[in-house]
Amino acid sequence: MSAVAEILPTRAEEDWRYADVKALADLWPLPERETITVPAGGSFARSIVQTAGGVTRLSLVLEAKASAALHVLNAGGPYARVEIDVVLHEGADFTLGGAQLAQTGQTVEIVTKVTHAHPDAVSRQLVRSVAGGQGVVTYLGKVKVEPGADGTDGEQSVRAMLLDRTATANAKPELEIYADDVKCAHGCAVGELDANGLFYLAARGLPPAQAKALMLSAFIAEAFDGAEEGDHLQSLAQKLLEEAL
Repeated sequence: MSAVAEILPTRAEEDWRYADVKALADLWPLPERETITVPAGGSFARSIVQTAGGVTRLSLVLEAKASAALHVLNAGGPYARVEIDVVLHEGADFTLGGAQLAQTGQTVEIVTKVTHAHPDAVSRQLVRSVAGGQGVVTYLGKVKVEPGADGTDGEQSVRAMLLDRTATANAKPELEIYADDVKCAHGCAVGELDANGLFYLAARGLPPAQAKALMLSAFIAEAFDGAEEGDHLQSLAQKLLEEAL
């Protein structure tokens, strides 16, 4: 057995349960995790664009009343993964908007862990995924509320659109709560494009591929709300959707 095989994760590990471990071997070893601390009262924003595969790993520590917003476009390559760990101190505010696109031969993943370590912090995670052919899209997200982190407000919204019955969407939004006075919620849905909507657009002269791309673009647009580079992200996602269709 090679040294790489000995240290590669396996699907028995929760964070890698849907990963393409064979494709991961070509990217091993993983890049070092980047760690960023946002000082008290400060703010941080970043767009992560991954359109040729690879692994991005980021840890954020938000001190009291700090805020951070991440917007992710994850697509392309045999395997693309974005890992995000966040620790929130008192009154901190974290937002994640993520869009994922996968076609046959592609596995794309967003894996998050958000820890509410102190009271009155807010986290919002919204992920929209599109899979066609035999593509695989995955979101694994844990929100952990530590003891004493009263006033926590955490939300996860996860939706995936399957363009073919052979495509796969995996989602596991998870709450781990050790405080009493909190407001936490998560929602998850997997579906297909609305046939009535496609018929409506076709009746107005749009070719099927263009109609699908338009509807899918609207579907993922939410993920880029509030992003400084929102127009660029949306334009790039639209291009990728049109190429896929």
